[in-house]
Amino acid sequence: MFKKPSSTISKNLSENLKQIEIVLSNCGDLKIFPWQYGPKLTHTAFSAYFETMVQEKTVNFMKETMRDLVPHEVGPATMISPKDVINFFSQHGISSQNAVLVDSFELAVDNILQGAIVIFFDGWDKVLSYAQASDVNMRQVTEPVTESVVKGPREGTVENLQRNIGLLRTRLKNPHFKIEKFRAGGATRTEVAFGYLEGTVDTETLTEFKKRIEVAKEGDILETGFIEELIEDSTYSPFPQYRSTERPDVAVSSLLEGKIIVMVEGTGTILICPGLLIEFFQASEDYYHRVVFSSFIRLLRIAAFFFSLTLPSIYIALTTFHPELIPTNLLMAILDTREGLPFPAFVEVIIMIFFFELLREAGIRLPRPVGSAVSIVGALIVGDAAINANIASPAIVILVALTGIASFAIPHYSIAIGIRLLQFPLMVLAAVLGGFGIMIGFLLIMLHITQLRSLGQPYFSPLTPLRPKQLLDALIRAPIKTLWDSPRKREMRKF
Repeated sequence: MFKKPSSTISKNLSENLKQIEIVLSNCGDLKIFPWQYGPKLTHTAFSAYFETMVQEKTVNFMKETMRDLVPHEVGPATMISPKDVINFFSQHGISSQNAVLVDSFELAVDNILQGAIVIFFDGWDKVLSYAQASDVNMRQVTEPVTESVVKGPREGTVENLQRNIGLLRTRLKNPHFKIEKFRAGGATRTEVAFGYLEGTVDTETLTEFKKRIEVAKEGDILETGFIEELIEDSTYSPFPQYRSTERPDVAVSSLLEGKIIVMVEGTGTILICPGLLIEFFQASEDYYHRVVFSSFIRLLRIAAFFFSLTLPSIYIALTTFHPELIPTNLLMAILDTREGLPFPAFVEVIIMIFFFELLREAGIRLPRPVGSAVSIVGALIVGDAAINANIASPAIVILVALTGIASFAIPHYSIAIGIRLLQFPLMVLAAVLGGFGIMIGFLLIMLHITQLRSLGQPYFSPLTPLRPKQLLDALIRAPIKTLWDSPRKREMRKF
């Protein structure tokens, strides 16, 4: 349990040392190093830091340099001020930009926990904190695994918040790009930042976002998924109301469209608010290829959405209730493959989809070299064994495979999960009521989507309510020149 220290810093060095030892007791990586400086080394100080978070060479350099803090350089030892010490270190190669003067014991402890070197001087009621000395190894900037592209930038975000903000700043050199930060409460004390493009973002949406984000300041935040769940409109909806990305170019593009982005220290995922349904079928690569090809691929993804959602239930409805709708030759082929099977079509599809989902999840959780082999080989073996054992027909295996391939064509994993969940109630309705049941299920889904909100914005926009100008970048991708032709974006290009 975190022991709350006194709010003030004592001028007595031993009292401060005792406070540090109490608050950070049983911390094996805490290092407290006593310093002596001044004429005949009569003046004392001590530094406190976590050796697991601080560069050792920086600490050793400061230790050696501190011995040279003598009166003839900074004045009489009894008159040494914080400014004198900062200037002294600056003259000896330690940047003054990293120096912060702290007058609260709580802030001093917080700086130590953030990886800073904090120096307590005898006779001072303030402490000197040198930040940005952290030596925690971070993942380097590489291409995002989940958002790979054939054409476009290869950079992805990392777990360092400052570096992520820098990646965005290099792409959006505009004074209207605002970044606001706060530190979440709880035990993690995680730093959270959100950004927006002033003049482009909707003021009402921004106000609503700031109102909701206040909840995140009270608890432990480990990832942007925590923020997403805290501020979303419908927690139990299978449809995600916010997008996530690890690509700086996608985040910048969203900012130009008036979105709000959220970043959390310790995770490379950027949350984009609000998220509309049509945006989950768009990818960054759409804007790097020619218009006709990008528009075709976007329509193909939308078709894949409907295929993955309804294909199993349509098969169940046709084979169980409406065989007259199937061409005669195809119907005879299906009946031949189903001869001798012990289960109805509904049970067959449920069993095969269950094992397909199981294999897909196993492929994700296993180590990468093994996971792909398990998912591919496992699917082939299980499918072939199910056919030979007369548990499933070849048509069912093909159907389940096509459904899975269609879900893979959707660029955002979060919306694909929602589709996988909705498949099962649709299959139940198809098994009970046939095509009428599919219609009921589809209407219920549409009713849910049309009333759903994302940060107060209609989730099905720009289709309902209809916004014709935004349709240019919805179902198809309009030329870049057309997308630029808006008053707000012309204004932004002046900077």
